[in-house]
Amino acid sequence: MTAKTLFGLPSEVKHCSNCVISNQRPSSTIEFKNKSSDKKKVIEFSEENICSACLYNKIKEQSIDWDMRDKKLMELCDRHRKSNGDYDVIVPGSGGKDSAYTSHILKYKYGMNPLTVTWAPHLYTNIGWENFTNWMHEGGLDNLLYTPNGKLHRLLTKLAFKNLLHPFQPFIVGQRIIGPSIAKKYGVDLVMYGENQAEYGNKIDENKDPKMDNNFFSSDDIDNITLGGEKIKDIIEKYDFNLGDFKPYIPLTSKEIEESNIEVHYLGYYLKWDPQECFYYAVQNTGFKPNTERTQGSYSKYSSIDDKIDPFHYFTTYIKFGIGRATYDAAQEIRNDKITREEGIQLVKKYDSEFPDKYFKEFLEYIDISEEEFWEIIDKNRSPHLWEKIDNIWKLKKIIF
Repeated sequence: MTAKTLFGLPSEVKHCSNCVISNQRPSSTIEFKNKSSDKKKVIEFSEENICSACLYNKIKEQSIDWDMRDKKLMELCDRHRKSNGDYDVIVPGSGGKDSAYTSHILKYKYGMNPLTVTWAPHLYTNIGWENFTNWMHEGGLDNLLYTPNGKLHRLLTKLAFKNLLHPFQPFIVGQRIIGPSIAKKYGVDLVMYGENQAEYGNKIDENKDPKMDNNFFSSDDIDNITLGGEKIKDIIEKYDFNLGDFKPYIPLTSKEIEESNIEVHYLGYYLKWDPQECFYYAVQNTGFKPNTERTQGSYSKYSSIDDKIDPFHYFTTYIKFGIGRATYDAAQEIRNDKITREEGIQLVKKYDSEFPDKYFKEFLEYIDISEEEFWEIIDKNRSPHLWEKIDNIWKLKKIIF
């Protein structure tokens, strides 16, 4: 008898023969339409049991003319470059390795004048704040730090955890739409993000387009925008907020995007993207520092280090999909020949299930729930096809071997 599956996941768990990712990995979604009833689209596997991320990585290594892509990047910059000193590209980010690399190389190699914009983390870590300030002071960049209404953001994070087991959803919404929104305010028509998330689990063909799909950051249907699994109008009715409080979470309309001539591009389309090389570049050029200790749930010291809530995002993906931070990190490092698959498997086995207890108390306080309620929500989101309870301990039914 086939076990019940949650979130519309494939009932049979398979692991890529090349990396360590499983076929439970969800593809990117339009976060402000994210509902608990949604059936997740997941990474595709070939008949040879190779995931689409590994297949695309092979294309990156063997079939793309990166010199030609570099010329296209310069042409793009020349088309948008301003000679009067105004900003000519918006680069959203936190000052982590990826946004540090993107903004710095655009300014100092390609001669652009970027304005970096940051949707503030829920709770800054010490190392996250240090890297953020180094980004400007050592990297030589301008920044606009946007901090949304904290009372509302805490509520949305709580609702997202309770309704979606996705506490990072409101942050991702803000992070995706802040670039185009600030571009419109400053009269800038180019926005540059780092890598395309399609590299890691969407359909391969999505990597052929240098631009982000407008549906990720624009909407003509404000009445149906969903935050924390609930429509804005319903949250207003239940809680003490008004529509103006939600302004930062409401994306531009398609008409506003068109009239402003805003284009949102991925730097990873033009320059061969490698997260570890971004790390080395950021250390050398923007004063980026790795943490003194590894990220809980992984072996890395430079991933997910700026927000105290971030580890719980990856813990919840481990619960819902059987995929934790170590799996995500190891999969891309295997593809980029930084570690072997055998090394990756051992790292996943050792760290993927680790609970992020360092900031647990602060997380509970931030979303105002008890530890008992936390575990009740966690356990009800364990899909029966992934999890089983043995001697009162939850265990994944199938782990990578």
